[in-house]
Amino acid sequence: MKSLKNWISKSYIGIILAFCYAPIFSLIIFSFNENKSLTNWGGFSLKWYEKLFDSTDIMTAVIMTIVIAVLATLISVFIGTLAAISLSKSKKVFKDVMLGVNNVPIVNPEIVTAVGLLLLFVSFQIDRGYTTMLLAHVAFCTPYVVITVYPKVKSLDPNLAEAANDLGATPVQALWLVVFPQIKVAIFAAAAIAFTMSFDDFVISYFTAGSATNISIYLYTLRRGVEPTINALSTIIIVIIGVVVTYRYLKSNQNNEQEIE
Repeated sequence: MKSLKNWISKSYIGIILAFCYAPIFSLIIFSFNENKSLTNWGGFSLKWYEKLFDSTDIMTAVIMTIVIAVLATLISVFIGTLAAISLSKSKKVFKDVMLGVNNVPIVNPEIVTAVGLLLLFVSFQIDRGYTTMLLAHVAFCTPYVVITVYPKVKSLDPNLAEAANDLGATPVQALWLVVFPQIKVAIFAAAAIAFTMSFDDFVISYFTAGSATNISIYLYTLRRGVEPTINALSTIIIVIIGVVVTYRYLKSNQNNEQEIE
């Protein structure tokens, strides 16, 4: 009976994984397809990867997506981390209100945030482009940084910064040399979330970018459906993410073994 339950449990997990990963494996396989078809296999080829790097439109959109994601991550992490530290020192009523306000953009439908940002830029007669898209990405990434960093800041000993000040450190030195090392894990996690949110965003980018184009807008504007070059681009992104996740997994295991020793 116990073996039957184990078999059912493993089968259930296998079905879920197959459902989640079958489209991804299909995408990877057909990125090497000789034909343009996304369903009929015509032989192994790397020509879609060559066309990907030869396509000026795609590479421009990819570069702009990465630039916007990196800048939005750096700015939102800076703003959100300082906001989390400030909230941890605030009075309870003010802190509760601010955390509630911070959560509104997170639970708000993305289309509402996108239309709101569009109306804001139009009201101030700001021409939409890369700058407005960057500002919009910073606006919706910062709340995620705050809710990620704040719990770690709250768990710190409040006497650490004061002890550093008593030993002669300036407030900036205490923040940089004492507080930041204690919360760096949460900051890295917040940066990963912010980068992913920015890189993946379409709705807000579409409403705030004007004539600017990132990769999600480029895909939406394809009139003839998804091209095999997009399969090649997606495969490269999947490989990069896989390498990063594997590295972090091995690094985490190594750290755990060192802590046990």
